[in-house]
Amino acid sequence: MRIDLVDQDHYATLGPPHEQLAWLRAHSPVYRHQGTQGDPDFWAVTKHQDVVHISRHSELFSSSRKLALFNEMPEEQRELQRLMMLNQDPPEHTRRRSLVNRGFTPRTISALEQHIRDICDDLLDNCSGEVDFVTEIAAPLPLYVICELLGAPVEDREKVFTWSNKMIGAQDPDYADNPEEGGAAAAEVYAYANQLAAQRRANPRDDIVSKLIQPDEKGETLDESEFDLFVLLLVVAGNETTRNAASGGMLALFDHPEQWKRLVDDPSLAQTAADEIVRWVSPVNLFRRTATADLELGGQQIRENDKVVVFYSSANRDPDVFANPEVFDIARDPNPHIGFGGGGAHFCLGNHLAKLELRILFEQLARRYPTLTQTGAARRLRSNFINGIKELPVQL
Repeated sequence: MRIDLVDQDHYATLGPPHEQLAWLRAHSPVYRHQGTQGDPDFWAVTKHQDVVHISRHSELFSSSRKLALFNEMPEEQRELQRLMMLNQDPPEHTRRRSLVNRGFTPRTISALEQHIRDICDDLLDNCSGEVDFVTEIAAPLPLYVICELLGAPVEDREKVFTWSNKMIGAQDPDYADNPEEGGAAAAEVYAYANQLAAQRRANPRDDIVSKLIQPDEKGETLDESEFDLFVLLLVVAGNETTRNAASGGMLALFDHPEQWKRLVDDPSLAQTAADEIVRWVSPVNLFRRTATADLELGGQQIRENDKVVVFYSSANRDPDVFANPEVFDIARDPNPHIGFGGGGAHFCLGNHLAKLELRILFEQLARRYPTLTQTGAARRLRSNFINGIKELPVQL
């Protein structure tokens, strides 16, 4: 079988290469994959247990040496990127995360439930007839929530939407004319965050920005660059993942009408459906790590500084962990998916928030639109990083 797990055109037309990933899990779970366009070869890791092992051992698999993103970049660019939590290892990452955690406690998130329900109702009240599920429902929901978290004006959500599209869709001609636009969008988010922080220093409010720029009980605080980069991460991670889980989840329910009927008959299944949607869609397809020492993994000898890439789309369909992994089952329990990461330092900070948004959205959809139907083909994002859907026409 020809193996190419990073062909962007495959993701744009068919989504993740599940057939190749299944073959690798069975025959070569740690696979020496050829690099593309002069980039180095890398180890493709496809089994659940190996992805979890890598995720939980930052001391052996670094997010900082060559960053967590798949693409190569020059060292001067990496220097700047290392200021972001995503591209840090403990202990630096631990310090930063403990400061940011203050805004994401279960109490803070659960307090948002009624507000998210109101946002969903408002969104659906403003939709009728045939709409694009992505731009009218899936994308605005997390954008409204992010604006709420940041205490940013709701009218700014369109700007946030555009910036996020340009950063994530740099390889997709619908979103960016050239990859440089992603960098320009990031700079705009950075400036926007700076402005927000300045406003809150002058006039603190009861929102996450005010919390994060105040010193913690030890007197520590995020400096200006750390805060700006956190907002940048929130705009991408807090928006893209929920948006694409929602869109991919709706598509999965259209592809499995018997599951949609179960949800309509019992909307309380939205609780387990949220996790099954994240497992099935795996909105983040891959992350990169760099080996910090010579070691063995899956029977392969990995050398220090080798590029190691974990594939969540594959781990989440590993038959050693999931009964009937190719079955989409909204009542699946237990469901030890790793759609929010495999644990360890980089486990998704906003996982409770994402699941809350998905649960409420699908509960409301099932109650309000039991005859919801798909009216046209879904169009996918050209990206091997985010399993994204750009367009999904539906009739409410």
